Amino acid sequence: MMRSMFSGVSGLRAHQTRMDVIGNNIANVNTVGFKSSRVTFQEVFSQTIRGSSAPDNATGQGGTNPMQIGLGISVGSIDNLFTPGSEERTNNPNDVSIEGDGFFIVRGNNAESYKFSRAGNITQDDYGNLMIGSMRLYGWQTRKEGSKTEFDTEQALQPLNLFTDPSNGNKRVLGATETTSAKFSGNLDCSYAGLDSANPSLALPGAGSSLADIENAVQNTPDIETFTVPYKIYDKLGNDYTISVTFVKNEVDGSTTEWFWYSDDGTDPPAQGMIAFDGGGEIINDLNTHPNHPVENELLVTPSADKGTDPFTVVLDFSNLTQYNSQSSVKATQVDGYPPGEYVGHSIGSDGVITALYTNNQQQALGMIALAYFENPAGLEKIGGNLYLPTSNSGDFQKGYKPGSASVGKLKPGTLEMSNVDLAKEFTDMITTQRGFQANSRIITTSDEMLQELVNLKR
Repeated sequence: MMRSMFSGVSGLRAHQTRMDVIGNNIANVNTVGFKSSRVTFQEVFSQTIRGSSAPDNATGQGGTNPMQIGLGISVGSIDNLFTPGSEERTNNPNDVSIEGDGFFIVRGNNAESYKFSRAGNITQDDYGNLMIGSMRLYGWQTRKEGSKTEFDTEQALQPLNLFTDPSNGNKRVLGATETTSAKFSGNLDCSYAGLDSANPSLALPGAGSSLADIENAVQNTPDIETFTVPYKIYDKLGNDYTISVTFVKNEVDGSTTEWFWYSDDGTDPPAQGMIAFDGGGEIINDLNTHPNHPVENELLVTPSADKGTDPFTVVLDFSNLTQYNSQSSVKATQVDGYPPGEYVGHSIGSDGVITALYTNNQQQALGMIALAYFENPAGLEKIGGNLYLPTSNSGDFQKGYKPGSASVGKLKPGTLEMSNVDLAKEFTDMITTQRGFQANSRIITTSDEMLQELVNLKR
């Protein structure tokens, strides 16, 4: 009689535990990155009234099964379900979700152990630290040697900071870069009058002519057409200089057309040269046949003394020029170098690379978010705050992985992974749990009534 009452009590306790888990799941239905739990039951040890016996062919006696009475129910497991949650589009550049396996790596301070989270609602503190809740987000900030966009993932993990780090120094200001090359593209109009046709009596400038000779020829040739291309370059400190290249057609020799170019503003000595085009309008890039018509030329720029920087050389590349009967359209299409710029914002890529945007329209990779992988994520221990700790059954934290590599998924910027709680299932489980609790309470009530009848026998 008492066994049935104790079985009912165990049923009440087990269903109460299940109800606690269901309640927690429903309470966290809108918690970012929350993973729901489930409860499974198991029977407890059964009391054997009679053991089993084997059949006997000699006597013809059949076998008997054991007679056992169960002693109730217990909680078999409370499992963490790591099925993916739905994605919520936020369009916040700091929000990221993980497509697939993996966890963000965080830590409160250097003395703490690493903790792990699926919540990608990243924030930024006053010092530029990237945070998830009250924990600093970890990744890499040391670039691979010779690369501006790739990071050395074999280095130790570092707390990510947008403003400064030991590997890159001050990242709030992007330093100036000196101009080293300028590539020109476009067309020079072949219908321009050349110096030879516009002024036949003029002695044509040759390969050894000075800039003064060329300019003199232009000035003494009425109605000669020239085409000037201004472009901007920068020194090491970010001081800008507007330089111009002027093109003037010299002469046509059979199927070859020769043009002069010169630049006399800001260059010391003034730069000049000649280029030639073939009968198909393509530039001739062959120093063996046309040694005086190189398509690449050096321009020496000497800043004034008050600029506080050194002279620098810019290579002018005319290899993409053409000469057709079409309007002149030469432009400086690829000029490297830029002035300094200040940090204005950042974005996070699917590969975890954090890219900063600057006021000079340049970009710089600041760091890369690392992800952790566990063989058995269901074995992780919840510690609150959307955080987990490894256990002996989850597998140890070995290293950080680049998003999209090994076994971890890519990041999806501008989204958050929502809770994976299925409300329909939770409410159904809540109904069955309630009925199970009711049924077990009836066991206790019925057992109590039977005991009451037993006590009343003495009357």
